[in-house]
Amino acid sequence: MELDRRQFITAAGGTGIAGLAGCSDGPSDDGTETGDGSTGGNASATTNVGIVYATGGLGDGSFNDQAEQGLQQAESEFDLQTNSLQPQEASEFGNLQQRFASSADPEYDLVSCIGFLQADVLGETATQYPDQQFQIVDNVPTNDDGEQYDNVASYTFKEHEGSYLAGTMAGLLTLESVSIGSGSTQSDSTNLGFVGGVESSLIQKFEAGFVAGANAVSADIDVQTNYTGDFDDPSAGREAAASMYSSGSDIVFHAAGNTGTGVFQAAQDAGKFVIGVDRDQSVTKSSYADVILASMVKRVDTAVYSAVEAAVNGSFEGGAETTLGLQSDGVELVDGQQLGSELPESVTSEVASTRQSIIDGEIDVPSDPSNA
Repeated sequence: MELDRRQFITAAGGTGIAGLAGCSDGPSDDGTETGDGSTGGNASATTNVGIVYATGGLGDGSFNDQAEQGLQQAESEFDLQTNSLQPQEASEFGNLQQRFASSADPEYDLVSCIGFLQADVLGETATQYPDQQFQIVDNVPTNDDGEQYDNVASYTFKEHEGSYLAGTMAGLLTLESVSIGSGSTQSDSTNLGFVGGVESSLIQKFEAGFVAGANAVSADIDVQTNYTGDFDDPSAGREAAASMYSSGSDIVFHAAGNTGTGVFQAAQDAGKFVIGVDRDQSVTKSSYADVILASMVKRVDTAVYSAVEAAVNGSFEGGAETTLGLQSDGVELVDGQQLGSELPESVTSEVASTRQSIIDGEIDVPSDPSNA
């Protein structure tokens, strides 16, 4: 189902979560773990939420931090007790999911799993704990018969729609000579770049939208693509982007989590531009704001908040998929805090017009790079 337009989350995401007390049978201290013992009101009405973050952890200024923002907003509005775990590698997902699902004190009303890499093992966990409610962001786990699990609510996004706008902006700017902040483009360049983390159908949606948006501006624009294979390797991101800039790219768009930090570094080194992802990275990575044109914001916070709200209200719907796109403000291209006001009006107006055309169904955005 497409989530209707709603009041979205505006709470600041910079505050960490303090240690959780009173979970004697809950997750132990042998993982990277944070929690909040927010209690208030009648203790018997407290909703217990456990969240397993994606690899890269909190502080990525991107995907995980956006999820945390949704949890913090829910904590400010509901009577919650929360605990969160940060895996060091993907092989830990199953164990961390089970630690929450098997906990007797407290019993978790909801276990939120952040990131598509958790999907396969979540199918096993959900089957093992059929009475436990789970949420997953960025995937729709199914069993061998192709059916969704009755105790898993899936939240997905139309990343390709927002990425199309990123491609539109980058395509328009690379055809002009623009110098703002610490970056510049040259009108004789028709070269852009895309850096992804783990190559997958999900991250390829970002690539597909970006390439399609750029090619809609001009068929002469070429997009270099590099998948680093990791969401937490800034050095790999820096190396990949540096190669693109040195071979003529004016602007690189990343969908690589904390690996993208290296892309920002490479942009500053080269005096070129970058487009961030998931959050407004000109804010969360403010030391690079002088080269961040915009960010393709993905409202993971809305997904987390919505699932928690459903668990609190007793309206949790397992076996269902909620999809967030441009029409529901689930994705959006947000101009950089420092550079946004200096972008040419012809570019920002064209991006706004393109956004409306996608919402109106006049532009069909591909989700597969082979169709871009």
